[in-house]
Amino acid sequence: MSEPSSESPQAPDGAASAGLTTGAVARRLGVSPTTLRSWDRRYGLGPAVRGDGRHRRWTPADVALLEAMCKLTSAGVPPGEAARTVREGGATTVPAERPVRAEPSTRSRAAGTLPLGDVRQECRGLARAAVRLDAPAVEDQLAVAVEEHGLTVAWQEVMVPTLHAVGRKWASSGDRYVEVEHLLSWHVSTTLRRHTPAPVRQDGGAPAAGPVLLACVPGEQHTLPLEALNASLGQRGTPTRMFGAAVPAESLTAAVHRIGPAAVVLWAQARSSASVPLARHVAGARWGVKGARGQPVVVLAGPGWAGRSTRGMLRPTSLAEALDALSGVVNPEPP
Repeated sequence: MSEPSSESPQAPDGAASAGLTTGAVARRLGVSPTTLRSWDRRYGLGPAVRGDGRHRRWTPADVALLEAMCKLTSAGVPPGEAARTVREGGATTVPAERPVRAEPSTRSRAAGTLPLGDVRQECRGLARAAVRLDAPAVEDQLAVAVEEHGLTVAWQEVMVPTLHAVGRKWASSGDRYVEVEHLLSWHVSTTLRRHTPAPVRQDGGAPAAGPVLLACVPGEQHTLPLEALNASLGQRGTPTRMFGAAVPAESLTAAVHRIGPAAVVLWAQARSSASVPLARHVAGARWGVKGARGQPVVVLAGPGWAGRSTRGMLRPTSLAEALDALSGVVNPEPP
């Protein structure tokens, strides 16, 4: 900790016990003590009264200013600008129910603590909240992104860039950000499922086309892209069957024959898990009575399939492209 400023008033005897320590405030806000000391040093957001010696004590008014600072930075406001807003207007300038939001079209090259690059302003706030392990702020940011942009754009332009940035930081920092990636992934998954409509039972006989079956290939654990696709298909009224991570080959084949899907989406994040023989086996599946047999369209999704020979199978490169391709399969245009 730094020495008390000579300009700060000294607390009377016994006043130090009336406030919170820096460690207690940091735990309450979900930030590090180093961050609080940095905000004090750079922006003057320190305790109004300091005790004797090297110990800070934060009053409720001090903590309220820090809470306002956290909400603004979580919303993507640069720390310097957030500090000026807090100093000038206090905590009352920050909406209590929702973080401050930048204009949707605003983009920024400022990386903050993560290598974000040229992304939407919302990514900065989401990244900062995730690094602080501020779960409520992460939830707020994700909810706002879906509300303002819709699920497809929120996934492609807010969630994915932030997830990629966390992954790059993890890979380059000796596993220091594993907990950040886990927390962010959990809340992204929660948001996607929250916006996934419940399956609708078909009345009046079987639908004209089977559902879309979504599965990760054997050994593949990355389900978030499939969850995003499942949610988006559900919002379009397309029936799906979601099988999730690492579906064994024999189970996948059995499900195809039992369900008779119009399409099968196979997700592979890694090249090592993208099995072209498995994809061809699924594409060759047949069901139904002789003379009227069904056959699925196979959609190969994920970077693991790049550079593979996948003739006769669809290879969308984005969520929007996958939705368009599957719409053409499940709801084909009349001849």
